[in-house]
Amino acid sequence: MASFSRGLRSSATRNNFSCSRCSQFSTTSTAQSGHSRWSKIKHDKGVVDHRRSKANQLLSDEIAFASRMGGPDPNQNYKLATALVNAKKGGYPKANIEAAIARGQGKSATGAILEYITLEAIVPPQIAMIIEAETDRAKRTLEDLRYYVKKAGGAATPTTYLFQKKGRVSFEAHESLGVDEVLDEAIEAGAEDVETDEDGGIVLWTEPNKTTSAAQSLEKSLGLKAESSQILWDPNEDTKVPLDAESTKPFLDFVNLMREQQCVQAVYANVAQGSLTDEEWEDVQSKLDS
Repeated sequence: MASFSRGLRSSATRNNFSCSRCSQFSTTSTAQSGHSRWSKIKHDKGVVDHRRSKANQLLSDEIAFASRMGGPDPNQNYKLATALVNAKKGGYPKANIEAAIARGQGKSATGAILEYITLEAIVPPQIAMIIEAETDRAKRTLEDLRYYVKKAGGAATPTTYLFQKKGRVSFEAHESLGVDEVLDEAIEAGAEDVETDEDGGIVLWTEPNKTTSAAQSLEKSLGLKAESSQILWDPNEDTKVPLDAESTKPFLDFVNLMREQQCVQAVYANVAQGSLTDEEWEDVQSKLDS
């Protein structure tokens, strides 16, 4: 009996034995570290992908703008020729270049006439959105976009009253021309506001119907070179919806889905940074038009 008891104690001792060296190791921190690294890699890749998508959209807009302003033939349109050089340097696909040139002429790559459509919607959590698209199948495209909105838990409903429609023209930086030097000419051309961007370029804000004429006027009178021209929806400051970590993911999932649709040209939303970090807010802004 005593021998049996000693056997039990010996077995218990063996089973409960803990090596002092082994106790120094833990799989928990390693797993967490690996998860953390993977999350960071995934986040960084997402930011890079969206920046690339944004850059491609800018190239497409630049080509379409040049085509609209000076015609589809780069041999007779210096602005378009320059835009094509920039696109090729950026590795922009040939098919996308051809589609952008055609879009500038109001046509699809196949030559069909494009229709401009706008979808207004509210998506969780009560974020007002305006989605703009160009398509040769307007009815079908609207049906598809409304379906995506509904699937995201939103509803198609008027939202433009929460935004202001504005025209914006961006010019290349000029070493001797700043806001003060162009202000009088800009006002004469129909500008409502003039500012500089982060690269020192002149930016004109106009009424939507004066966007193209203002660009052409300053190119002619001051020798400025217009880089892009667009009509956009600027959300009203007092109605913006602050974001948080919980609301941002489903919202961005929806925005990403819209960006994947070839016909979609612009996505606007009345959102504010809220409790997001600067990095998270930059990620959101990179996916929206403004």
